[in-house]
Amino acid sequence: MMLRRRISAPSLALAATAVTGSLLLTACGGSSSAQSADGKLNVVASFYPMQYLAEQIGGEHVNVTDLTAAGTEPHDLELTAKQVAAVQNAGTVLYLKGLQPTVDKAVAQSRSAHIVDATAFSPLVDHHLDEGSTATDGHDHPGDAGDPHIWLDPTRYAAVAKGVGAELAKADPAHAADYQKNTDDLVARLATLDQGFQSGLKGCTNKAFVTSHAAFGYLADHYGLEQIAINGVDPESEPTPARLAQIQQAAKDHGVSTIFFETLVSPKLAESVAKDLNLKTAVLDPLEGVKDAKNDNYLSVMQQNLTNLRAALGCTA
Repeated sequence: MMLRRRISAPSLALAATAVTGSLLLTACGGSSSAQSADGKLNVVASFYPMQYLAEQIGGEHVNVTDLTAAGTEPHDLELTAKQVAAVQNAGTVLYLKGLQPTVDKAVAQSRSAHIVDATAFSPLVDHHLDEGSTATDGHDHPGDAGDPHIWLDPTRYAAVAKGVGAELAKADPAHAADYQKNTDDLVARLATLDQGFQSGLKGCTNKAFVTSHAAFGYLADHYGLEQIAINGVDPESEPTPARLAQIQQAAKDHGVSTIFFETLVSPKLAESVAKDLNLKTAVLDPLEGVKDAKNDNYLSVMQQNLTNLRAALGCTA
């Protein structure tokens, strides 16, 4: 997914210089850092969902570096020269092709023999529809490979987890049995999460929900819901006045009670729409990152998402 933004010529020149310098350094005899001094496998993850898989499956045998700092919107990531070098020399790289263009470029130059692209295990679907449809994000995305938010469907995320586990075993055969066990444990927890969503979203009085960011297409597909998104796949894009009018009408037509916003971007737009319609607001977290890693993780945030969806959709089962 290529996000359109204006970047000044000086900024481009500086970025190119930093990346080129990093590539030259790593190409001119820099030693590999596949393993750290303590013998653990060095794993570089592009953003939180990949970091979570690395930590859960790698356990005590890996050191994990997340390229996207906690609380940062991953769509906006620009790599430093040091981060490019980390991607170059990692024992294993975990990323989702198309989400972060700067990561894609660094991975293309990486010397690692063990690279996991999440889309290889869960191919992307294009959730963009016509401009007039309430199920679309209301924006054109020429060149998009598809909606990247596969991790919000636990079954798709489990498929990626299996791919990560297999690649870690190849990169570090001495601990292959542990990686397999950890993968099986995580896949089982994701299956339980999926069952919780399946049962929790039965008997609801509504199937449509309004969210500030078009991140929930896979979740909606898998659980028979309808996503009505204010913004596109880029959470900081600006909807047109016509699009806002569509959203307001769709919310009325579907009897929507709640406008969802998220944690890593400003809630002002969602709050404005809710105020205009005299509706409630609540959080539906796309889990592109977590603000409080000590207390939150993928499973706990997804459980909270389910709780908030049930309240908004009038689920009583």
